[in-house]
Amino acid sequence: MTDTAVAVLALVAAGVAVLALGLAVAFFLQLRKVRKAQVVLLGSGRDDLVDFAVSLQARIDDVHRAVDEVGLALSRVDKRIDGCLSHTSIVRYDAYEDAGGHQSASLAFLDAARSGVVVSAIQGRDYARIYVKELDRGRATVALSPEEQEAVDRAMATG
Repeated sequence: MTDTAVAVLALVAAGVAVLALGLAVAFFLQLRKVRKAQVVLLGSGRDDLVDFAVSLQARIDDVHRAVDEVGLALSRVDKRIDGCLSHTSIVRYDAYEDAGGHQSASLAFLDAARSGVVVSAIQGRDYARIYVKELDRGRATVALSPEEQEAVDRAMATG
């Protein structure tokens, strides 16, 4: 081989080496970006993506269990609230024509199932009478007066 051919071959080899070095640096920089993204995704641990996915699924299962527990608790709260006296009303009226001023009143205290009591206070000129009537799912054990029925209807219209 001649000196020129050796020189050309050396230059080509040097060029290939520089090109290979440039590609190695580019690949190294690309690998650093991928590793940074992996640290963002996985944290600083040494786990691989499969381990991370498994732990993430476990956390999701925990969240589902917690949501189910909250749903059951909310259901129990709803049942308790339905049993509370949450519907109330008062109707004032004149029980007797000679006693003015709407001094008599009927009060309804009911739960969501229309169960509860109706209390009526009838005021006369020189006396007052109080009546209590029980309701079970909207049915009274004793007939309701029109004012008492109005109090029940108003109570159920609220809430």
